[in-house]
Amino acid sequence: MLAVAAVLTAVVALADWWAVATQRAGVERWAKPAVMVGLLAVALAAGALDHPAGPALLAALVLGGVGDVLLLGDSEPRFVAGLAAFLVGHLAYVLAFLRGGLDHPTLAAAGAATVAVALVAGRRILPAAARDGGAGLGAAVGVYMAVIAAMAVTGWATGSPLVAAGVTLFVASDTLLALDRFVTPRPGARLAVIVTYHLAQALIVAGLLI
Repeated sequence: MLAVAAVLTAVVALADWWAVATQRAGVERWAKPAVMVGLLAVALAAGALDHPAGPALLAALVLGGVGDVLLLGDSEPRFVAGLAAFLVGHLAYVLAFLRGGLDHPTLAAAGAATVAVALVAGRRILPAAARDGGAGLGAAVGVYMAVIAAMAVTGWATGSPLVAAGVTLFVASDTLLALDRFVTPRPGARLAVIVTYHLAQALIVAGLLI
């Protein structure tokens, strides 16, 4: 059952990547949320309900799916709502990592270094967000950045190479998304964002449960 769910999820993810690359919005509308449904199925098949981190992990995946649906639209209200869904989802991931055990706290420094690199690369994001959407949006983006930083640090501290890779890709994905939206649109950015995002979610699930 786990193998079947994983293969089907991978196929749907490839369909979504193709849809983004070729601008097939109709395919993307169903494929993007379907990937998260597939990852939920993978997590359940891998025993999430019996794992200490499982409930928080499942909540994070559900919130990621909600955020995905909201971000299918490009309006600022949908973006802010999607941002809120992902913010709470990252908090759920932090809880999942705590419940799973931060067995290698010294590795938190690597997570902090990951965040530092992202902050340097995305140093124009906060001013640009405040300029485009006012102080409120700038503050919301700032809070989001702090929460994903906490996720990166705690993810590395689990000691799982897969989780560490997953949170690092999540930071990269969100940095690319914010740079593309607020600073300068970049060719191929949407495809890079969705690929790194899906890989991040899959690696975190695998690192925690498999």
